[in-house]
Amino acid sequence: MQVYYVVKSLKGFWSYYHKLKAEDLILMRVPLKDQDTGLFLDLTQRGVIAYPSFLSQLLSQSKCLQAEILKEFMPPFTKVIRAKVDLLRYMEELDSFKGIVVKKNRANCGLGIHLFRDLEEVFNFAGTPVLDFPFVIQPFFQEWFDLRVIILGDFYWEAYHRENSQNFRQNLFFGGKSFPYQLSSEELDFCRRIMKRGGFPQAHLDLAYIDGKGPYLSEINLKGGLKGAKITPDLYEKLCAKLEEAFFTGWAEIHQPYQVI
Repeated sequence: MQVYYVVKSLKGFWSYYHKLKAEDLILMRVPLKDQDTGLFLDLTQRGVIAYPSFLSQLLSQSKCLQAEILKEFMPPFTKVIRAKVDLLRYMEELDSFKGIVVKKNRANCGLGIHLFRDLEEVFNFAGTPVLDFPFVIQPFFQEWFDLRVIILGDFYWEAYHRENSQNFRQNLFFGGKSFPYQLSSEELDFCRRIMKRGGFPQAHLDLAYIDGKGPYLSEINLKGGLKGAKITPDLYEKLCAKLEEAFFTGWAEIHQPYQVI
């Protein structure tokens, strides 16, 4: 009799990696390094299922992947720069903005976001240890209205506005303040479309209105900080667990017998 595997530990993932087959379930986030992310492609090819989805896990780890795969939702002139030739082409397209924002690929909490005076300054640092390839680039928009949205499936959602008069980074860990925000049905639908495209069962989304236009997606992650949110950490974790349990229950109904590893 065929037994389905349910992977819930990193040890189980590596021990059973070559045994995993179609409809087996990886019920965890797998912290792969850059050089190992191709394993997700192999597992997808074999028909292995993941919760959260392989795509959402990869997108949460990489700002560059977000800028490519979720490009339709991003602010105008957002682009991934992989080499100096990409930057030269970008300079041909965009030369009117004096401020330029660069996002390092895997940095979080606002630590990988940098403001340069112009594109020539970016060019001088690009490819050096100060600014490794690849990275995401976009103009510095003066009129930027920042929103953080938390969505936990159909169980919970909330939004709050973030602002920081002392720093262009709106991140609350750098002195920003938050204010409750009533999310409209159109804004919620926008978030849902982003989550569907990226395979996110839950998400922290950073949205922006630029010169009153938008919303646009700035960043997305499966999980994030709760500073500024109304939801308590305890309730947040309970609802995340409830989402996972609901997915697993649906999977287990048609995948018997199974073995947790």
